[in-house]
Amino acid sequence: MRRFVSLLIACCVAVPAYAADVTSYELDNGMEVVVLEDHRAPVVVHMVWYRAGAADEPPGVSGIAHFLEHLLFKGTDDMEANELSQTVARNGGSDNAFTNQDYTGYFQRVAADRLELMMTMEADRMRDLRLTEEDIVTERDVILEERSTRVDNNPNSMFIEQRMAALFQNSPYGIPVIGWRHEMEALGMDDALAFYETYYAPNNAILVVAGDVEPEEVLALAEKHYGPLEPTPGLGDRVRPLEPPQLAERRLVFEDPRISEPYIVRDYIAPARAAGAQEQAAALVILAEILGGNDFTSVLPRKLVFEDQKALYTWAYYSPLSLKETTFGLGIMPSPGVSLEDAETAIDVALAEFMEDGIDPDQFERVKFQLRAAHIYAEDSTEGMARRYGAALTSGLTVADIEAWPDVLAAVTVEDVMAVAASVLDKRSSVTGWARPPQPEQEVTQ
Repeated sequence: MRRFVSLLIACCVAVPAYAADVTSYELDNGMEVVVLEDHRAPVVVHMVWYRAGAADEPPGVSGIAHFLEHLLFKGTDDMEANELSQTVARNGGSDNAFTNQDYTGYFQRVAADRLELMMTMEADRMRDLRLTEEDIVTERDVILEERSTRVDNNPNSMFIEQRMAALFQNSPYGIPVIGWRHEMEALGMDDALAFYETYYAPNNAILVVAGDVEPEEVLALAEKHYGPLEPTPGLGDRVRPLEPPQLAERRLVFEDPRISEPYIVRDYIAPARAAGAQEQAAALVILAEILGGNDFTSVLPRKLVFEDQKALYTWAYYSPLSLKETTFGLGIMPSPGVSLEDAETAIDVALAEFMEDGIDPDQFERVKFQLRAAHIYAEDSTEGMARRYGAALTSGLTVADIEAWPDVLAAVTVEDVMAVAASVLDKRSSVTGWARPPQPEQEVTQ
C-alpha cells in the first residue's frame, strides 16, 4: 500500500497542474493589482478585496462591516440602487459580496469583454456611495432578519458564537461577523459612513482579476478607473490584540430544545499562516486531516466510530487564514446510550494514544497526496483561484507565500506534525463546549 501511494504521489508531482500566470502591480494611490492570467475560457472574475472586516470595527458597532457590505449595493453619484447587480445580470454574469473577520470582498463573473464595465461601476462605489436614511432602515432590517435566520434560529450557529466568545477574550475574533443583535439594532448612518470613508479606499484595497485577460491591459484599465481615486491619509497598521496565555481550560454547556443529537466541540487557539513562515500552519493542516479529515481512515473516526463504537461521527478542523491567531478544533457526536461525559473521555483517550503512538506512515503519505491533488483540482476554477489569492493577501500573506504554499505542505514531516500537535492540543488552553437539549431538573429528596 505504501508503495502504491508513493507511486501516485510521484505521478501527481510529475504531471504539473495548470497554473495561471500571476502578475502583480501597485498603483500610485496604493491599490494593489493582481492578475491571474487564464485563457481557457472567455470569462473574467473581477474582485475587489478590502483589508477591513469585522475585526476592524470600532467597539460598540459590531456588524458594521457586514452592514456596509449590504449598503454598497445602494446608489452612488452615477448609479441607482441595485444598478450594478442588474447590469451584471443583463450582461449574463453573476455578482455577490462577502464579509469575514479580516476582509470584505465584492466580485463579478462576466464575459471577458465586460471587464472595463465592471471596473467602471466598482470604482464608482469605492469612493462615491450615496446613502439615504431609508437605505439605513431598510438594510438594517435585512441584516437583523439575516441574523434571525442564520444564527438565532440555528442552535449550531449560536453554539459556535458562544464558543468563540469564550475562546477569544481579548481579540475581536470573539465577536461574531454579523454582530451582536443589540448593537446591530443601533447601527446608523454615521457608523456606516465613518467605516466606509476610512476603509473603502484604494490604499486599503486589492484588485484581483482572473481569467481571459492580458496583464498589461488590466493594469491600463485599473490605472484609468481606480488610479484617480484618493487614498485615505494616515491609514495605520491593522490592530489585532493577541490573547494572553490561557492558564486553565474553559468549559460551557449550551442547551437548546432544537438540538436533537448532543455533541461536543473543543476549540484551541492556533497559529495562522504567517508571511514567510507558513510551516506551522502547514503542519496543522495535515494534523487536522490525520485526526478527522476522512470519515473512515482518520484517527478519530477509526478509533471512536469503528473500533470503540462510542461515536456516530467525529471531526477535526483548522482555519489557516487569519491576520493573527486562528482556531483548531475537534468534535464528537456520541452513539446512542453514550453520555457526553463518556464521549469526552473517549476523545481524550484517543488523543493520548495518538500522541503516544504517532502517525502511521501510509496515512501520512496518503494525506499529503490528497492535499496535493486537491490543490491541482482547485486550479480548474477561475473564481476559486481569485478567492484564494484575495483571501490570503488580505490576511497578511504575499503572492510569494501563496505560490510557495504547495511546496511548504509537501515539505512537512511527521516530526513537524507531532510537534504542532504537542504545542496546540493542550486541554488547559482550550474551550470545551457541550451542546445538548435541556436536561430535566433533578428532584431533591430530604
